[in-house]
Amino acid sequence: MLSVKDLDVQGKKIFLRVDFNVPLDKQRNIRDDTRIKAALPTLNHLLEHGAKVVMASHLGRPKGEFKPEFSTRPVADRLARLIPHEVLHAPDVVGDEVETMKAQLNEEQVLLLENLRFYPGEKGNDPEFAQQLAQGIDFYVNDAFGACHRAHASIVGIPAHVQSSAAGFLVGKEVEYLRKAVLSPQKPYVAILGGAKVSDKIPVVESLMYKADNILIGGAMAYTFFYAQGFDVGRSLVEEDKKELSLNLLDKAKSLGVNFSLPKDHIAAEAIDPDVEGRIIQEFPIPPSLMALDIGPQTIEKYRNVITKAKTIFWNGPMGVFEIDKFAKGTEEVAKAVADSDAVSIIGGGDSVAAVLKIGVSDKISHISTGGGASLEYIANETLPGLEALTEK
Repeated sequence: MLSVKDLDVQGKKIFLRVDFNVPLDKQRNIRDDTRIKAALPTLNHLLEHGAKVVMASHLGRPKGEFKPEFSTRPVADRLARLIPHEVLHAPDVVGDEVETMKAQLNEEQVLLLENLRFYPGEKGNDPEFAQQLAQGIDFYVNDAFGACHRAHASIVGIPAHVQSSAAGFLVGKEVEYLRKAVLSPQKPYVAILGGAKVSDKIPVVESLMYKADNILIGGAMAYTFFYAQGFDVGRSLVEEDKKELSLNLLDKAKSLGVNFSLPKDHIAAEAIDPDVEGRIIQEFPIPPSLMALDIGPQTIEKYRNVITKAKTIFWNGPMGVFEIDKFAKGTEEVAKAVADSDAVSIIGGGDSVAAVLKIGVSDKISHISTGGGASLEYIANETLPGLEALTEK
């Protein structure tokens, strides 16, 4: 897989796929421009080396239709304030007007296309749409790691229609760190998995069985494992149809000698509500009126002791209902433990990232992934469609 540094981009037209899927408020103001700033090293490298850059991203879920509320115009405006170049905004993604703007683009300008997902051909990986996107383009650079697990036209289709393709700096950094967790993790290797559903993590759990020494489970997904073993979990969220699967995963962990840890105690409440009081439940059954919403103090201490000894850590998913402060302590304490460890630590998106940002320890994490879904799929499959497309080309 080539890096953007390997391309001679002087005077060349580059299609730069980025992940500018930023959160917008009701007035369409950008609430967080982290993803825009993350793409700047690659963009600046291209501009400094004389490239003519056409940028493209998805934004929200317009479902293949032109919807003004999902326009990339606010992103173009923000980008213009972050770089010393003129940022042009195309009124469309493909078509004659866009091709004219591409043809007239000079080295002092950047062209940002409209939302790729205004066209159903994007998600459908329509070859004709991919060819239209690549019209007039010399090189393709993918710096949208958060979309690399999607077999979309702008991710896997365009490389077939250009002279050469490469990974941007952000994608390169993501792969560098995730490869450490997949191919050569230092031991002990601790994987921390949370979130709501076992079904969301099946391929990851199965893959980690062969790599990790310890798997620490939190979040609602833990209670499907408890339910499968016959424990009464009250009103805790469970996936009843995943009982047999959960038992199989527990058996596999035992046969492989993996320490597969479930919570020892629980913070439970009558509802997911900031006004209700939580209580510590130290053993089963969980009362029928209560649901488990966070890991308890004994579990925090147990997980902290395991994390302290780790040399490699991969973490994805909260330990509880992190959005409510009363049920966020487990996630926050795990975040502190990961930050205080000497391990190579990789956090795979979502609320795990929110936790380290909230408590101010993000600078102590080795790598914070920009793509939760993409990082999970990489851990599970050791590659991604978007990376395969770059390698094949």
